[in-house]
Amino acid sequence: QVQLVESGGGLVQAGGSLRLSCAASGRTFSRYTMCWFRQAPGSEREFVAALKWTGGSTYYANSVKGRFTISRDNAKNTVYLQMNNLKPEDTAVYYCAVTDNIRYSRPEVVDYWGQGMQVTVSS
Repeated sequence: QVQLVESGGGLVQAGGSLRLSCAASGRTFSRYTMCWFRQAPGSEREFVAALKWTGGSTYYANSVKGRFTISRDNAKNTVYLQMNNLKPEDTAVYYCAVTDNIRYSRPEVVDYWGQGMQVTVSS
């Protein structure tokens, strides 16, 4: 049974930083892509970043490129999202996700979701 346990959300002022963590367990993730999505109130869930477990290639939404960094710790089976220079528009519930679909940026192809955690950026 796959489990994705997230941590690190919270409240931060604009311009500040947060690091989100996602500890994955339950299977081997070598052929999967690890992703972060977010959903703001009244909005659809949107892609934020992805990392291919094998090879380590990374991908970002244009809105976060240059500010967010996705990374992994193989020994801990954990994926991180370092978020710098946060803006009020980054306020959302952030979700860790896993997919083996090449269209990793689409929420409908996600195989497993984390529980989600709130990130609030005050102005």
